[in-house]
Amino acid sequence: MRAAVVVFPGSNCDLDTHYVLKDLLRIETELLWYRETDLKDYDLIVLPGGFAYGDYLRAGAIARFAPVVQALVEYVERGRGLVLGICNGFQILTEAGLLPGALAPNLGRKFLCKTVKLRVENAYTPLTRLCREGELIELPIAHGEGRYVAPPETLAKLKSNRQILFTYHGENPNGSLESIAGIMDETGTVFGMMPHPERNCERLLGTGDGLKLLQGMVEEVLA
Repeated sequence: MRAAVVVFPGSNCDLDTHYVLKDLLRIETELLWYRETDLKDYDLIVLPGGFAYGDYLRAGAIARFAPVVQALVEYVERGRGLVLGICNGFQILTEAGLLPGALAPNLGRKFLCKTVKLRVENAYTPLTRLCREGELIELPIAHGEGRYVAPPETLAKLKSNRQILFTYHGENPNGSLESIAGIMDETGTVFGMMPHPERNCERLLGTGDGLKLLQGMVEEVLA
């Protein structure tokens, strides 16, 4: 199995994600510069958190035109592997049309950096396969534009297709509609979430809950 962590100008969670995949989960993992376009040899591609292109205009709006994202669209259309967007990566995936909806500025207009509780809404996906339905997990958030928004018909479709993977539990920190914290596309191969699993993959950093999310994707590919 081969994984790639995309590096944009402004990424700041690329090394964290690379460390988890390569050193903790022990799979072949490369850092992939945003100008690359050859993705065919990767089974898992992660768009990490950060501030791609400084989040000018709005988060992910410029990064969606990067060569690697243009290649990623074809990668997804051909069903080559799994894709995960974390925080800024989630924003980029929505801007590129690979996930529905959008990420708007947090209610209150404040940057949020804290640990939150999430409820697992669907445990039958590559990202959540090692979780239980309804399980509560803890992960950190760090974003200024994390409020998930979508038209009513899109929200209804997400619910009916069970594409909502995580919701904020107890507190909706950014004002996301339906408390949505993470979703997937209709094919079940593209995933996006605002909380950072890579920042809580060892007990030294908290509960370690994030590890089983990334481990689930790896096990899905190797199954």
